[in-house]
Amino acid sequence: MTASRHLVDPELLPLLDSIPPFELTEAVLPMMRSRPARFPVAPEDLERTEMTTRQVPGPDGAPEVGVVIYRPKGATGPLPCIFHIHGGGYVTGSATGNEAAHRPMAAELGCCIVSVEYRLAPETRFPGAIEDCYAALGWVFAQAGELGVDPARVGIMGESAGGGLAAALALLVRDRADYSLAFQHLIYPMIDDRTCVAADPHPYAGEFVWTPQANQFGWASLLGAAPGGEGVSPYAAAARAERLDGLPPTYIATGSLDLFLEEDLAYAQRLLRAGVPVELHVYPGAFHGFQWAPEAGVSRIAARDTRAALAKAMAQAARG
Repeated sequence: MTASRHLVDPELLPLLDSIPPFELTEAVLPMMRSRPARFPVAPEDLERTEMTTRQVPGPDGAPEVGVVIYRPKGATGPLPCIFHIHGGGYVTGSATGNEAAHRPMAAELGCCIVSVEYRLAPETRFPGAIEDCYAALGWVFAQAGELGVDPARVGIMGESAGGGLAAALALLVRDRADYSLAFQHLIYPMIDDRTCVAADPHPYAGEFVWTPQANQFGWASLLGAAPGGEGVSPYAAAARAERLDGLPPTYIATGSLDLFLEEDLAYAQRLLRAGVPVELHVYPGAFHGFQWAPEAGVSRIAARDTRAALAKAMAQAARG
């Protein structure tokens, strides 16, 4: 891999320097999973939103699934709903880890956000996580009245591995046809295990934060086998899907230095060729997790773009 620091947005360099290089292994997972949330919740967001937690029925023969529900205080009438799936390389992360982002998003977009606590790899291999997500999403539709959610305005969202699970979930919803989604919103989604074995990898993408070594570990943990082989399900790696028609309008955002850049661009291109409406953003000088520097200009632009796209998707769903 060619050194890419000179390509990093200068405003992101302090963040980059605060993240030491590390090797992702099973030995470090307990430490990673016990880390507190990166950002504190603003007091004003506590005041204007409410959060509840529930345990909902899981897949057949599996444990219940935890969900965290955010709503604007005093909201009336059925609300649009974002079903959110957290990131963490399929091996770490939690449903409450994005509370500092979810509370203001619920308030400012006037929506309900349901974040799912899916089982993590390597303790739970595919298809455990995706089936947890499907079960929790099914509960949202079944309990829409109780939740105050408009079932015609339910979409899915995720970052990194959460984006990969969201993309796979959209395929599963299409194929099982129990209900339909208003949109899918994917932030640097982790969707193609074959990136691990690419013959000609991008020379400048993936040097920082989420590296090829971490990617190899994450995919092997999920699949229980070496990534890049034959027979990987599209419900594990959405880029493996043979058909992408019939999916909901899609938002994809990634960074120009993100390891997932090329798999995300290829997925966007395939979606467009399948007749799926796509909004695509590539942020220059941005590496995986760049929004952890929220004051950087590129992070502000990305936040603006994602809020505008979510608002537009929910408004279009309301119009039918």
